[in-house]
Amino acid sequence: MRGAVTRYIAALGLSLGLSACGGTPDLITLRKDGPGPDEFAVLPNKPLQTPANLNALPPPTPGGANRTDATPQADAIAALGGRASAVQGGGVQGPALVSHARRFGVDSSIRQTLAAEDLAFRRDNDGRLLERVLNVTTYYNAYRGQSLDQYAELERFRRAGVRTPAVPPPNVEQ
Repeated sequence: MRGAVTRYIAALGLSLGLSACGGTPDLITLRKDGPGPDEFAVLPNKPLQTPANLNALPPPTPGGANRTDATPQADAIAALGGRASAVQGGGVQGPALVSHARRFGVDSSIRQTLAAEDLAFRRDNDGRLLERVLNVTTYYNAYRGQSLDQYAELERFRRAGVRTPAVPPPNVEQ
């Protein structure tokens, strides 16, 4: 009788231990499990107005200002806590930016090439037998060598004298 109770407790403990290992890492879950963020809540919306004469409306200018958002970039910068006066015109924008980025040539099949190379990499790093059978993610282990150590890079930049204003300053003894 005592042996049966011991086996029952051991089986119960094993099942509880295995059930505690459940869960899915949030960063690689591809299914949507909630309503998600409200992208339109970032900027304050200006009220829409119907003009008296619809024929007097200017033609649309893609990427440009309109009657409701005369300064969209400055408004976005101000909403995110920046200085709206820092927006300067005359920079490279739109098609000019794309053509500048393509000036050294573009491989038109780059997406297919990268997809094939990544598939081969993932097949070479698909995990051990039990990880595949139990559907355990090996994503982090497979790509560990390609990930950036953000703290090491931060220290490297700071040693080189590069200002990193978006990062908290190092702890300074007072």
